[in-house]
Amino acid sequence: MSSSPPLLNFQHVTIFRGTADGPVAQNQGTPESNLERAPAVARPALDDISLRIEAGEHVCILGPNGCGKSTLIKTITRECYPVVREGSSISILGRERWNIFELRSLLGIVSPDLLGACTTDATGRDVVLSGFFSSTRIFPHHHPDPAQLALADRALERMGVAHLAGRSVARMSSGEAKRTLIARALVHDPQALLFDEPSNALDIAAQLQLRAAMRELAQSGIAILLVTHHVSEIIPEIERVILLRDGRIIADGPKAEVLTSERISGLFGIPLRISQQDGYFHIRE
Repeated sequence: MSSSPPLLNFQHVTIFRGTADGPVAQNQGTPESNLERAPAVARPALDDISLRIEAGEHVCILGPNGCGKSTLIKTITRECYPVVREGSSISILGRERWNIFELRSLLGIVSPDLLGACTTDATGRDVVLSGFFSSTRIFPHHHPDPAQLALADRALERMGVAHLAGRSVARMSSGEAKRTLIARALVHDPQALLFDEPSNALDIAAQLQLRAAMRELAQSGIAILLVTHHVSEIIPEIERVILLRDGRIIADGPKAEVLTSERISGLFGIPLRISQQDGYFHIRE
């Protein structure tokens, strides 16, 4: 157990997104239309979640679409907040309250949403520098200093994409753009990297390069939190897997114990077989 504060400590966290009420019928003069539709019963996006992830720990949160993964990410990044009730609490790196800009300097986020926002004429260097300003490019009112410029170039070089510094993101391949986003996440030298469905839109070669980069980062000492629905994305350095379904944690433990054919079949709702090769797990129908 690490002596440092945990990366995440969620206790009995419940989060709702959207509205719980259905539309109310308008009075059209018939008995049926005079009846108001009863409010819909909302299902929480996260339902009484308790989760602790230690500093420096490499963890995968695995689940199907709609299981609550995106809500969990938005809770970590302080875009969603839980229902206030006794016994419920959230702390990140040992603190319950954060200046959001300070938190973003300690947690590097790599997500498809961010990639979509960056597909402009912004250059690779601009995108990486934008990490200092919590934006997706450099705008006229931003004035990076020489130290920030040096850190941006160093992050691009670390990811093997220094040659993309002057290229617009719109002219990059998906794999190049993903590496540029990882460089953006690294520019602050964060304590942890959160990867949200990192292989989306990548071809096979780019997927293999991404996994190699994730392995190198994990081995460098940066904590890796992988959120995905692809078992094959789980790199060997990740030893703990958490299964999320319908807003609830249904399994949490060592990878070899959690990634079984029975558990994965139950997670995705269809019969599946799990195989393992060279430290990676794969799904077979």
